[in-house]
Amino acid sequence: MANTTQSILTIYYDGDCPMCSAEMAHLKGKDDRGLIKLVNLHDANFNTQNPGIDFDQAMKILHGHYQGKLLLGLEVTHRAWTLVGKGFWVAPLNWPVIKPISHWLYCWVAKYRHPISTFLSRVFGVGQQPCDSGVCYGKRHDVKGKKTDGEKG
Repeated sequence: MANTTQSILTIYYDGDCPMCSAEMAHLKGKDDRGLIKLVNLHDANFNTQNPGIDFDQAMKILHGHYQGKLLLGLEVTHRAWTLVGKGFWVAPLNWPVIKPISHWLYCWVAKYRHPISTFLSRVFGVGQQPCDSGVCYGKRHDVKGKKTDGEKG
């Protein structure tokens, strides 16, 4: 049976964050039924194709749409992993005693995701190296690592 737009979870994520991109790739790899649509906040047409999502707010906290509802933060994570049959991985994050702590921790990680990504990438090889694509947190570099477009450094 084909999926309707209503049955698909759309996740709006920071594609310039190696850790975020790695999690989305891992999640999508588990999505055998095509229930999740990923939208990179940095896509050129993001604002015109997604007028209901505020870019600045979505950069602060993960946003998702599911069955006509806006989901935020760990709600998105919980719904996504549940849809791919791995809800037990994230179920403890919603337990009453743990939920306030997990929400606080999520907000902290979201705020510092770029330096955390750099650390995880350098130390553990998690995610794409921050400069592999030629973009380091919005600054263009040539393939030899020298800044372009008249930047110094």
